[in-house]
Amino acid sequence: MTLEKTTRMNYLFDFYQSLLTSKQKSYMSLYYLDDFSLGEIAEEYHVSRQAVYDNIKRTEAMLEQYEEKLLLFKKFQERKKIFEQLRKLTADQTETVRLIDALEKLD
Repeated sequence: MTLEKTTRMNYLFDFYQSLLTSKQKSYMSLYYLDDFSLGEIAEEYHVSRQAVYDNIKRTEAMLEQYEEKLLLFKKFQERKKIFEQLRKLTADQTETVRLIDALEKLD
């Protein structure tokens, strides 16, 4: 698993975890945040490794679907870029106003 995918899943989990079941939250938290292996999670919950794998894959797909519809992570990334640009600005007031307007439109 790539670092990029892990980072993305962690962000999606942060944004959408309230939409998940308690079991989905537990599996995703153990797998992505605590770096448990599938076998360790299976042992913890007395289920098969395949059951854990299937649950995590379904949950990943659900998180991606939530993101497609709600775009919370995309908007977060856009806001982050705009804030970085604002920090770099020093004297150009017109550009500052344009960036602030763009930031306001995201919400």
